[in-house]
Amino acid sequence: MTGHSSYKSRGGLGRLVRALRFSAQGFAAAVRHEAAFRQELAVFIVLCPIAVWLGRTAGEVFFLIGSMVLVLVVELLNSALEAIADAVTLEHHPLIGRAKDLGSAAVLLAILFSVAAWLVVIFSTLPP
Repeated sequence: MTGHSSYKSRGGLGRLVRALRFSAQGFAAAVRHEAAFRQELAVFIVLCPIAVWLGRTAGEVFFLIGSMVLVLVVELLNSALEAIADAVTLEHHPLIGRAKDLGSAAVLLAILFSVAAWLVVIFSTLPP
């Protein structure tokens, strides 16, 4: 346990530093323990420079990179949900199974949105 609850009511710069440390710990845990997150992060790292090259405007670059950040955010939330569910029980439970399926569906929607964003920008750059 990282002791998050003991810092909730404290404010100031110390709280910000602790929050950043907890976020870094979460990011490191995702990289260390979540294969899907590592794969999506690798795609993000490869596609970011391509987004800068492909986007004709700052808005297009932001749209392309933002769509991939959305995938990473949803994957982190899905992984958090799965970790909590597994902490409750590793046995089959219909509600926990549904929660995990819903999280997986959310990741799929984020990926489909990102693919659609990329296709829109790619096809808009092709000559008529």
